[in-house]
Amino acid sequence: MQGSTIDNTKTAMGYQAQEMSAHGHEEHPDLRLLGVIVFLVGESMIFMGLFSAYLIFRGESTVWPPDGIERELLLPGINTLILITSSFVMNKGTAAIKKNDQAGLRTWYIITALMGVAFLAGQIFEYSNLEFGLTTNVYASSFYVLTGFHGMHVTFGVLLILGVLFRGRKDGHYTSESHFGPEAAEIYWHFVDVIWIVLFLLLYIL
Repeated sequence: MQGSTIDNTKTAMGYQAQEMSAHGHEEHPDLRLLGVIVFLVGESMIFMGLFSAYLIFRGESTVWPPDGIERELLLPGINTLILITSSFVMNKGTAAIKKNDQAGLRTWYIITALMGVAFLAGQIFEYSNLEFGLTTNVYASSFYVLTGFHGMHVTFGVLLILGVLFRGRKDGHYTSESHFGPEAAEIYWHFVDVIWIVLFLLLYIL
C-alpha cells in the first residue's frame, strides 16, 4: 500500500515536470540579480582605482588644493541633496510595484528621473562656471575625471529608469511577483548615490 502511494506520487511529479517542460517553465535559479551585483563590484573597483590615484596625488602635494583653486560648496551641496533624496524617492516606486501599484511605480520613477536630470544639469552648470580647466593642474584633472566618470554613470542610470518606465507603460508588465527591472535599476541608482557621497567628501570637503 505504501509502495503504491510512493509510485503514484512519483508518477504525478513526473507528469508535472513534463507539463512544465512542455510550457517552457523548467525550474532554474534566477541569477540576474547576482549579475547586477557582480557588475557593480567591477565598477566599484574602477572607482576605487580613481580614488586611490587622487589620494596619492594629494599625499604628494604640499598644498591641497593647489593655489588658484577655489572649491565652491553651494551647488555641489544642492546636487548632493538632490541625489540622496532621489534614492528615497526611487525606493518608494519599487515598494509600490511590490504591492502591484503600477501608478505608484510610474509616478515615483518619473520623479527620480527628473531629479537625475536636475543633478546632471547642475553639474553642467558647475562646469561652465569653473575657473580651471582639465589641464590646469593635477587637482583639476582629477576633478574632471572623477565627476565626469560619475556623471556618465548618472546618465546611464537615468536611461535605465526611462527603460523601466517604457517597459512598464502597460499594466501587468511589472507585478509584485515579477519586478526585476525596477529592483535592478534601484540597486544601480543606490550605487551611484553612494559613489557620489564618497566623491563629494574627497573633492569638496576633505
